[in-house]
Amino acid sequence: MPELPEIETLKRSLEPTLVGARVSRVEICRRDVIHRGSGKVSPPICQRDLLANTTISALARRGKQLAVISDVGPAMCIHLGMSGQMRFVPDRVKRSPADHVHCIWLLHTRIGRGRLMFRDPRRFGGIWVFDDANDILSERWSHLGPDALTIRAAKLARTLSGSNRPVKAALLDQAVLAGVGNIYADEALFAASIHPLASCAVLTGDQITLLAKCIRNTLRRAVKAGGTTLRDYADGNGRSGWFAVEHRVYGRAGQPCSRCTRPLSRLTVTQRTTVCCEFCQPLPA
Repeated sequence: MPELPEIETLKRSLEPTLVGARVSRVEICRRDVIHRGSGKVSPPICQRDLLANTTISALARRGKQLAVISDVGPAMCIHLGMSGQMRFVPDRVKRSPADHVHCIWLLHTRIGRGRLMFRDPRRFGGIWVFDDANDILSERWSHLGPDALTIRAAKLARTLSGSNRPVKAALLDQAVLAGVGNIYADEALFAASIHPLASCAVLTGDQITLLAKCIRNTLRRAVKAGGTTLRDYADGNGRSGWFAVEHRVYGRAGQPCSRCTRPLSRLTVTQRTTVCCEFCQPLPA
């Protein structure tokens, strides 16, 4: 599932083209992936809800979610789920028959006409429409924890305090920290030399300070590399991310640790496959 670095990369790849673009029309190919953010079932979703006849004024991100905001009110929140993609294709590029395209925005941009396409083969993602950007903040993003890209030690300590959960389970909880998933939890914990099953309650202040720093640094490096492409992910221009070549533990169970050369261990934390080095990341007694 795309995590914070992938969505931040998507945002940065789309911003130069989308901000200031005029949405002339929207083609809805599959309505069941589009939802009214308020939870209401009526009125039915219309083109205006999807920004038709507006100008895109800004893109925003919180955690793993992307917002597209118009100049006159309506805004959308997009979650890619496991296989979702947002892709801009200029009109001069011959349209290839892409499958599982659920929504298409026809745009007038500074570089000419083009199409923004949302596709999601497995349909775990979706589009949520809101009256304005403030509704996204209050109705959808208010349940999220602080954004992981800028997390500081004091705030991380407050969110982890009093919890006996394994630290990896806490990091995966989007209400605790927005944006970290399985890949970057494993990588950040390895960088901080903290065992994924260590209880939050036993972490020292110095460990939390180091963990916050490792989370930020790991995510920033991943953003610089364009994120991680394991199968489906690509940015708004169709480019894959190459951070997978820098993974030190994720997906490397049984291979030598990059620090001590001992074989990396495979564990399960909250039903998620987890990889760590039992020697470099000792589990507290």
